[in-house]
Amino acid sequence: MWLSNRRKFLGGLALAGLSLTACGFTPVYGPQGAGNRLLGHVSLKEPDSRDSYQFSRHFEERMGRPTNARYVLKVELTTDEMDMGGTSSGNTTRYRVSGEAEYSLVEGKVQRISGKTDAFTGYSNTGSTVATIAARRDAYARLMVILSDQVIDELVLSAPDLPDPDSSE
Repeated sequence: MWLSNRRKFLGGLALAGLSLTACGFTPVYGPQGAGNRLLGHVSLKEPDSRDSYQFSRHFEERMGRPTNARYVLKVELTTDEMDMGGTSSGNTTRYRVSGEAEYSLVEGKVQRISGKTDAFTGYSNTGSTVATIAARRDAYARLMVILSDQVIDELVLSAPDLPDPDSSE
C-alpha cells in the first residue's frame, strides 16, 4: 500500500514539474531568471543610522555586495514607536514599532522601479532596563530585516520589466 502511494506521489510531482516548464516557468534566480539582473548589481548609499545599517546589511546578505553596480537603490526609512499595553498602574508593558521603506531603483538618471512598503514588530518592557534596551534594539533590527525582505521581493517581482543587461537599451 505504502509503495503504490509513493509512486503516485512521485508521478504527480514529476507531472507538476513538467507542467511548470511547459508554461514557461523560470526560477527567478536560475540561469535565465530575471533575478540575476539584480544579484550583485545594486548598490546602497552608506548607512547613516543603526536602522539603515541593519537594512543595508540584510539587503547585501541576500542580494550580494555589488561588484559592478548597475543600479543604485535609494531608500528612505521611517520608524515610529507606540505604547500598546500597560498595567493598571499606568506602566507600559508592550511597544509596537512600525516602519516604512520608500525606495527607488535608479539606473544612471532613469528611475526603473519605485515603491513603498511597511511593516511592524514589537517588544516587551520586562522591567529590567538592560533587557528592555536589548529587546528594543532587537525589535528595530527585526523590522529592518522585514522591510529589506519586502523591498527585495518587490524588486525581484519587477525585475522582468528591467532592460536586459546584454541589450544596448
